[in-house]
Amino acid sequence: GPEAHVIIGGLLANGIAALGVTQSVAIVLHEAMWWLHLLVILSFAIYIPFSKHIHMVAAPLNAYFRSLEPRGTLPTIDLENTPRFGAGRVQDFTWKQLLDGYACAVCGRCTDACPANITGKILSPMHIVENLKEHMISIGHQGAPDAEHIEPQPLIDHAIPEQAIWDCVSCGACMEECPVVVEHVPTIIDIRRNLVLEESKIPETGMNALLSMEQRGHPWRGTQFSRTDWAEGLDVPTIADHPDAEILFWVGCTSALEQRSQGIARSMVKVLKAANVDFAILGEEETCTGDPARRMGNEYLFQIMAQQNIETMNQYNIKKIVTICPHCFNTIRNEYPQFGGDYEVLHYSQFVDGLINKGDIKPIKMIDATVAYHDSCYLGRHNGVYDEPRNVARSIPGLKLVEIGSRCRERGFCCGAGGGHMWIEESQGDRINHVRTDQFLETEADTVGVSCPFCLQMLTEGIQSKGQADSKQSKDVLELLADSLGD
Repeated sequence: GPEAHVIIGGLLANGIAALGVTQSVAIVLHEAMWWLHLLVILSFAIYIPFSKHIHMVAAPLNAYFRSLEPRGTLPTIDLENTPRFGAGRVQDFTWKQLLDGYACAVCGRCTDACPANITGKILSPMHIVENLKEHMISIGHQGAPDAEHIEPQPLIDHAIPEQAIWDCVSCGACMEECPVVVEHVPTIIDIRRNLVLEESKIPETGMNALLSMEQRGHPWRGTQFSRTDWAEGLDVPTIADHPDAEILFWVGCTSALEQRSQGIARSMVKVLKAANVDFAILGEEETCTGDPARRMGNEYLFQIMAQQNIETMNQYNIKKIVTICPHCFNTIRNEYPQFGGDYEVLHYSQFVDGLINKGDIKPIKMIDATVAYHDSCYLGRHNGVYDEPRNVARSIPGLKLVEIGSRCRERGFCCGAGGGHMWIEESQGDRINHVRTDQFLETEADTVGVSCPFCLQMLTEGIQSKGQADSKQSKDVLELLADSLGD
């Protein structure tokens, strides 16, 4: 009889024996089943390249050839030697971007994590890479001898809806969830580059911000403030007057020019002076880092602004920079080296956490608040800075720190301002910042703590829109720390 450890085979053998099958017939059945089994296996091997199961082959390759740059880094374009800007045709994409489509397991985890999709927009990161693959396959069936003979087929609104490209907030939640290391965001930005630079297509509100950056050096069209109005009465030195400063405090457009966010810049000065840090600002010489332009697809404008800022900073031989805004932090730290701008760059949370650890500052005033910390995408997911802002908050006497449920750290939910959406209006569905505000309101906290001026604005508006401004508030962790230092 069958051996005891062959459980399934034993059951089948007993069943066949019970039917009265003779040994000779059983041997024939065994041979037939063996060949049938082999045929099924080989048929599946042939089927793999024509099915989603190709990811079993492509995924390991995709993981091996993934970008080793920080997630917030976008690839640059050689504007002088590139015949076409961005990607509007299959042949414009890199082989790695096309490999992403074959590596995709069609599991939908990226789409399930996407804040745009969750709030009712048409963007599905999974469908972006899958539709690009299917579009490539349909073109491949033309049998053209080379790329120049391919009959043009529109990618946008044929394979990929244009609105889906503008719905992306570049938060990286899709890339965080993907088990096969598909890189959705760079592909989406490459398509934006083509729309903006080749076809002059961009939502009107985004175009207004880009025009303001070209004409005024910042995206805040209509602001009545100058670059240094926020510092009035604070005796803040400029780098021109104090070129030997140890630290360049990069204020950023929003903290300098947007009224609510100016309080963060003033808090930063208070902290730096309390720690006797030797610092200076660029003042009127500071312009936007270019981050909004790059994320909205205007690579040309970004490179002009980046090179201008690098030239200014190199003129003063600047080595160490501390920023308020995670977007400035990400751009100067990760993307300026593409153009020769190599500096030591810290977000204020990293720098201030170090000051606290060294005992250079000591919060002493009790702050009676329960704070739910909101992770900025460009500080957290894109650059891995999670602990430092929490450490700063925990150093404040009386402050109780809580998380926003499971939507924290690597799986934090975007405020809705990234990818240029501080200026681009959302197309449909719920507002992303309102959904994030609802998540905050489900906690016991009376304050949502942030470490980004964009997040501060979006969550402040969300609290106001929910009618909770009398009992809830949004504050930057730096403001809370400055309050705790006393007068």
